[in-house]
Amino acid sequence: MKISCYASSFLDIAEDAAVLFCHKSKRMEGELLEKIDILSGGAVREMFASGEFDGSAGAEAVLYRLPETAAGRVILVGLGDKKDNDFDLFRQAAGRTAKTAFGQKLKSVALYYDGPATGSVAQAMVEGFLLGGYRYTAYKTEAEARKGGIESLTMVVANRARLEQAKVGTHRAEVIGWAVNQCRDLAGMPGNDLYPETFAKEAKRLATESRFTCTVLGPEEIAREKMGGLMAVGQGSERKPRFVIAQYKGQANAKPVILVGKGITFDYGGISIKPAQDMGEMKGDMTGAAVVLAVMAAAAKLKAKVNLIALIPLAENMPSGHASRPGDVITSRSGQTIEIISTDAEGRLILADALDYADKFKPQAVVDIATLTGASLYILGYAGAPFVGTNKTLNDRLRTSSEATAEKLWQLPLWPEYADQIKSPIADIKNSGGRPAGTITAATFLRKFTKDWPWAHIDIAYCDQEPSGKPYVPKGPTGFGVRLLLDLIMNWKKV
Repeated sequence: MKISCYASSFLDIAEDAAVLFCHKSKRMEGELLEKIDILSGGAVREMFASGEFDGSAGAEAVLYRLPETAAGRVILVGLGDKKDNDFDLFRQAAGRTAKTAFGQKLKSVALYYDGPATGSVAQAMVEGFLLGGYRYTAYKTEAEARKGGIESLTMVVANRARLEQAKVGTHRAEVIGWAVNQCRDLAGMPGNDLYPETFAKEAKRLATESRFTCTVLGPEEIAREKMGGLMAVGQGSERKPRFVIAQYKGQANAKPVILVGKGITFDYGGISIKPAQDMGEMKGDMTGAAVVLAVMAAAAKLKAKVNLIALIPLAENMPSGHASRPGDVITSRSGQTIEIISTDAEGRLILADALDYADKFKPQAVVDIATLTGASLYILGYAGAPFVGTNKTLNDRLRTSSEATAEKLWQLPLWPEYADQIKSPIADIKNSGGRPAGTITAATFLRKFTKDWPWAHIDIAYCDQEPSGKPYVPKGPTGFGVRLLLDLIMNWKKV
């Protein structure tokens, strides 16, 4: 899709559709709506009067071939109640518009805005459209299903003095939308095509495209690094583990910020085998890895002023005669011994080695993101992600980025009592503390492998998938965390 930005009057927009966003109101307001009403023969005023269209969120009206307008049709889209600086209203409305545009088989769409905060609104609009219009068709064979759909999207502003702001917002949104959809693509790939080796190849591809460096450790290098957790998880599969180290340097001589993403390319549960129902969804257990890879690519494209490293441990958790068993004791890279209570609590084992490896780089801060615990479903459902952290400044910045992107976070405690649940009678620690506070005890386990740098852990199990579909989040992989962490990185200040 070609994306552009220019300044123009609304009536001169020549795309297939010119889209005007309206806040909720009991009556028609604004000079432009007055003009469109006249050109429509009073249809707009009549829709407001009858309540057929009043600017409510989700409301929409299409006016075809109006005189004196260059566009093929005018689409009025409701934003809902007016709220200052609530850019997600525009993101949601644009997401709905994308679905309408696809449904009407339009080839070109222009989004129009004439108001304050031009750059932020332009970013929200274009983001929402790109995210809401996402479709995963890689495995469709029917020509109709694979048709390209919309060929061009244009952000149009009325005020030429604000054009540069709009261009900046549009460009940033184009990169963000691309990154989130890259993440969704990876999360949607089936396990027979996406496994540790092929994920590492995808990382190499994105590194070349986005201009960051990428090193891949194979099984022998992983063994030399004594990554006992990663090796234990992957030893049941014929597809051996990989460990990806991606680096982007945007600031000279500064300590890096490190992102760590869980990369279980398929989670069978190992010997502690999962139930058959919904097991196919476990192809998405590498979504944390996809998130940090997408953030790295976007940060490089946007030339973030930070040194950024992504660490991605990759393994397939399968049962076999070579697989780890419940009751085994392994030695992690840190030297700590771990009793395996459940082979289905595998994500924390590979993250433990990655967190220990992060200390090599003497980081400013480390954030890991993972589809880690089923228990998170009972905390926040699909609506957001629980997180924990050891540094107030970092925690506050994550909350700020959460508010800015509408990717919702809720902080959980790390009280010392939780450590009692993961004590082992035969090893230094065990990999499962049972059901009580399962999300927190998993995070408590990870904390054992961090050092004195600021650290946060985000559990995206369940919010990584959308069960029904929302305005800019179609059913399926959500890409949750890409916009959140990218906002954190693009606005980074030393912790």
